[in-house]
Amino acid sequence: MRLVFAGTPEFAAIALRALLDRGYDVVSILTQPDRPSGRGLRESYSPVKQLASKRGIAVRQPVSLRDPGVQAGLGDLDADAWVVAAYGLLLPRAVLELPRFGCVNIHASLLPRWRGAAPIQRAVLAGDTETGVSIMRMDAGLDTGPVYLRRGVPIEAHDTAGSLHDCLAEVGAAAVCEVLDALAAGAIRAEAQATEGACYAPKLTREDAHIDWSQPAVDLERRLRALDPVPGAYTTHAGAVLKMWSGRVSTGRAAAVPGTLLAAGPAGIEIQCGDGSLIVTVLQRAGSRRLEAGPFLLGHRIEPGTRLGD
Repeated sequence: MRLVFAGTPEFAAIALRALLDRGYDVVSILTQPDRPSGRGLRESYSPVKQLASKRGIAVRQPVSLRDPGVQAGLGDLDADAWVVAAYGLLLPRAVLELPRFGCVNIHASLLPRWRGAAPIQRAVLAGDTETGVSIMRMDAGLDTGPVYLRRGVPIEAHDTAGSLHDCLAEVGAAAVCEVLDALAAGAIRAEAQATEGACYAPKLTREDAHIDWSQPAVDLERRLRALDPVPGAYTTHAGAVLKMWSGRVSTGRAAAVPGTLLAAGPAGIEIQCGDGSLIVTVLQRAGSRRLEAGPFLLGHRIEPGTRLGD
């Protein structure tokens, strides 16, 4: 089976590596154009391009797939199927119809729940107890295509978006190989998604990362985990951004104003929330690194009674 692979970040690179290690004939790889990154704004390769370069596979980096010339070149590849994972560019209908078996997508949720750009983070934010991956045949909608296979993964109380990302990337890589094998054998059919239970996972914004202390502590603890490692949930103290990475829920004091620092010590800093309190155990000042509460407080004095987020 001749494959074209389209993807950009590490999630996609893990799937590509699995395909190559399994001996699939990947004839071309698409990834987003190189972009400046880091403090020096040096041009950097995506994880997918780095892997493709190591394996000696041709890489294409079109700015758009709407160009007729680009589409003609992709058609010349005569692929049986495309595998798409976190590519980041829209695939127009003309491209979706190029391969014989269509474009097979790895999506990090149990569709139809959490269609869209940030399914992992939204699942944690919502307090879901399970997520997973869906392997679907892409159509013109946003993650609305028929599904070949789903694999569920529990969301544990300690899971972050980062830990789930790593788990789901491996699960998705194995699942897409299973689907491709079945497609080649004519042993699998995709089933239309139900409309019941469908919801969307929009891309995270800076407002999503901002901690609103009037919310319940249970919700804010999930927010810390959902935004780890990127972009990180934050509040402000003395006019400076203060990121918070890990915490646990406590009872708090009903009379305290949300955002009030109730206590500070090696075990964490306790902040009153709209319902209960959050004991934050890992913090980070701008330009610094993550620190446990004890070492953090040695260099950053925060007095009980202080209001965070003002």
